[in-house]
Amino acid sequence: MIYLNGEWMPIEKAMVPVLDRGFIFGDGVYEVIPCYSGHPFRLREHLTRLQSSLDGVRIDNPYSLARWDELVREMVVKNPMDDQYVYLQVTRGVAPRDHAFPKGAKPTVFIMSNPLTTPPQEQRERGVAAVSAADNRWLRCDIKSVSLLANCLLRQVAVDASAAEVVLLRDGRLTEGSASNIFLVRNGVIITPPKTNFILPGITYDVVIELARANRLPLEIRQVSETEVRDADELWLTSSTKEVLSISTLDGIPVGHGSAAGKPGPVAAQMHQLYQDYKRTVMRAPVKA
Repeated sequence: MIYLNGEWMPIEKAMVPVLDRGFIFGDGVYEVIPCYSGHPFRLREHLTRLQSSLDGVRIDNPYSLARWDELVREMVVKNPMDDQYVYLQVTRGVAPRDHAFPKGAKPTVFIMSNPLTTPPQEQRERGVAAVSAADNRWLRCDIKSVSLLANCLLRQVAVDASAAEVVLLRDGRLTEGSASNIFLVRNGVIITPPKTNFILPGITYDVVIELARANRLPLEIRQVSETEVRDADELWLTSSTKEVLSISTLDGIPVGHGSAAGKPGPVAAQMHQLYQDYKRTVMRAPVKA
């Protein structure tokens, strides 16, 4: 079952007018909320990020926090998968095609759910290939916009190279992946770029940072040069679906040094285990939004 503008229905029955600005202009935002054992994870943080995205594109939030909470939880009940992710999208609504914001348009609200699958053990133990590319997206990557054509084009660069992700570089510095945040390890120190307008403020990114701090793992949040990326001892990507996943090769070159090159490193293994422990004890526990 999906939710569209106040109605629950099978996805096959859902229809949106062709003049919806989400279809015409990509004028809308979205959010993805992982749910473990039926419990939405960090729902309040996700809804706060949704509000930030709506504010960034000047769309009035159609629902209160309490109503969003209710809808997300009802979506989980109506789609009784153990682990799932709830996707919600808000567009500016239906209006005659004109670049200027229409007056009085009613936002379109769409919510659906899909199974949440994580990388298999073999992939985690082997790591994945990645390629690098220039980050040519717009300057407001902190807004979770449905206008994802640039991300799709960059993601296809990875697909064409039989890689799992593309590592993005802007003006000689690391930003993120096309659909993930990027961490690296140098001399035992976990390093990742800070949140800026060039980076989506990832919820998994936050969890990894919290786990590193809670377990007193050396951590630096700062600008990261391309040279540091290419000379890293370890390179990871993080996201709700990929969790903590090692990158074993970048542009065909093994990540790391010596006999450990091209293999997931010990810090990644430790962080993956910390993440699994956290998921078992916290993410699967029923919590208030």
